[in-house]
Amino acid sequence: RREREREISCPRTPPIHKEMMRLNVQNGVVFGVLGICLINVFVNIFRIPQRGYRPRNLNNTSETTQPVARVELIQISHQFKNFVPVKSAFWNKRQHQMFQLVDLLLETSGVYIPPRCQLTDGHGSIDNFNTYPQPLKDFVRYIGCRHFPQLIDHPRKCQPEPFLLLVVKSVVGSFERRQAIRETWGKEGKVEGLEVRLVFLLGSSRGEGYGPNLKALLGFEDGLYGDLLQWDFRDTLFNLTLKDTLFLRWADTHCPGARYIFKGDDDIFLNTPALVSHLRSLNQTETSSPIYLGQSILNASPLRDLKSKYFIPSTLYEGAYPGYMGGGGFVYSGSLIKPLYAVSHYIPFFPIDDVFTG
Repeated sequence: RREREREISCPRTPPIHKEMMRLNVQNGVVFGVLGICLINVFVNIFRIPQRGYRPRNLNNTSETTQPVARVELIQISHQFKNFVPVKSAFWNKRQHQMFQLVDLLLETSGVYIPPRCQLTDGHGSIDNFNTYPQPLKDFVRYIGCRHFPQLIDHPRKCQPEPFLLLVVKSVVGSFERRQAIRETWGKEGKVEGLEVRLVFLLGSSRGEGYGPNLKALLGFEDGLYGDLLQWDFRDTLFNLTLKDTLFLRWADTHCPGARYIFKGDDDIFLNTPALVSHLRSLNQTETSSPIYLGQSILNASPLRDLKSKYFIPSTLYEGAYPGYMGGGGFVYSGSLIKPLYAVSHYIPFFPIDDVFTG
């Protein structure tokens, strides 16, 4: 999907371009199919305090002295619990352990304080861990680490509050792609009189076997455009889930008032005026149900082909995938930022970011 250029087009009336997005419009509200992160999970009350940062982390490990998020009183439906098979696979066991913890907390304090970064011993948790590709080994080891220091930040990016925030996943070296987006569909300003803003999400780039040190060039780029958000973690395919979660944390703090969020890759094209026109036509109010829309992928299963970069071993996860949105691009209401971030604490990271987000 990410090896070729893709186009997202959102006309005034559905259907949207069949290769990217399919909308189901009924009574003026558009609903998407939520996957692992939101299937029948209801967050009643949650409180997430602000966190501080230490200086740059040079070892690609999570900050262990940061204040930890505190999330209160969630209820997870039996339907979601039953959807995740009770199997011996590593991820399945972690998810059901979380189910048990949540049930216990609901009977006692009702408060969940996530643990600090805990490195996982894959050899002790997975029988055939030695056969895993190195990226999967790294993923398993750091699955319990969610907080990394931010290197580039723009806390006032959403002042004034935008109608649409364009959030693009990129990597440090993709200077040309980012510039192409800035000059075309991601150009900031007014569209039909409504504010559109742009941010790019980046991990870190280091010289030890991962290409040249581009820190100076990146700083120059951000000085010109002020649209980069960067964290100090290794930017890999299986860290896209981490990147999404770090963005939700940032948005919950700095951009909770955005009306809509579009999240996509840097190798797509979006018809931004058409999307703004369509979202405007929904006539949503503060009491309307939030929207979550994109290309629904249903009845998908893990790829067991070792040659695929999306390879998921049966010892890591067993079962089918729930419905989820294709990661090329999807849109959701800004009011979902806080519940999405809160619920993410109760779902173990999954290697495929699309599946994790839903």
